[in-house]
Amino acid sequence: MTDVNIITGDILDSCIKIHSRLGPGLFESVYEELLTYELKKKNWDVVRQKALPVVYDSIKFENGFRADIVVNNLVIIEIKSIEHLSQVHFKQIHTYLKIAEVANGILVNFHVNLLKDGFFRIFNNHIKRK
Repeated sequence: MTDVNIITGDILDSCIKIHSRLGPGLFESVYEELLTYELKKKNWDVVRQKALPVVYDSIKFENGFRADIVVNNLVIIEIKSIEHLSQVHFKQIHTYLKIAEVANGILVNFHVNLLKDGFFRIFNNHIKRK
């Protein structure tokens, strides 16, 4: 099993590299494409805009939501490029983790002066065990 801390470390390193070279102000899709590129260079299994199902009672929505980036089916990355994150952005990634039954998430906002102020590791401690 891959250590999720190694994955998240590589995600942070890649985000810092992109942010230091290009800075804030680009569209989220640009950062998403570049982060996907950087993580694939590190040989991670990276899926961009991965459709994940939502199940509610007996209804299954095959495309319930799209995760910006999923790494090794262990980490969901939600990318923002906005002036200020609000509580709803943190709740959004928590919901994604819960629905996908994934324990680790990253919320990254590239629209900051220092990336450390826009990088957040989010945990889902309520994974339904099969």
